[in-house]
Amino acid sequence: MPAPISVVIPTLNAAAELPGSLGSLMEGLAEGLIREVVISDGGSTDATLALAEEAGAQVVSGPASRGGQLRRSCRQARGDWLLVLHADTQLSPGWAPVVAAHLRDGQGQAGYFQLRFRAKGTWPFVVAGWANLRARLFRLPYGDQALLIRREAYFAAGEYPDQPLMEDVALVRRLKGLTALPVQACTSAQRYQQQGWLRRGAGNLLTLLRYLFGADPKKLAQRYHK
Repeated sequence: MPAPISVVIPTLNAAAELPGSLGSLMEGLAEGLIREVVISDGGSTDATLALAEEAGAQVVSGPASRGGQLRRSCRQARGDWLLVLHADTQLSPGWAPVVAAHLRDGQGQAGYFQLRFRAKGTWPFVVAGWANLRARLFRLPYGDQALLIRREAYFAAGEYPDQPLMEDVALVRRLKGLTALPVQACTSAQRYQQQGWLRRGAGNLLTLLRYLFGADPKKLAQRYHK
């Protein structure tokens, strides 16, 4: 029987972070959980594609748009489960047994991981804590928390929309079940460190609220990436 999980990673000039993300998947390979890794690239000009090919990943290429990239790669994936992982996010040690137990006992529900930043200090702790609380109370985990979802449930929910931002929120709002997995997804803090934790955190919250009230994701993305 083939391994159950297809790992899907969207990339755009992710050569600096991709090796860490791929390296964190090794225990899943050892446990027989991972069938394939699908890299959905949006036109990288650095060493991203070379790293993906060296790792034996399947590469899907197309226009840069995270929602569109995820939509294309999830359609190519063959596993019964999809594990959607950002290129700058690493699953913490011990994730494979937790995921194996969820696949066995989780009644087919989608799951997400607990956010932690790869940075030290009060602000990383506070911002990650808020993100985990938001995910638990409002069922709104972001993509940097990773998403584990049955392939059939993913298509039943309508797939990722082809939009450059908030594609993760759009999908999880349509899911019928969502479980917090007791293992961490450790993500880069670079944007927070560059812009300031309070400024970036407040900006992310405002972006979410504007999206929920109907703002155009393309216009939100233009402001978000400034």
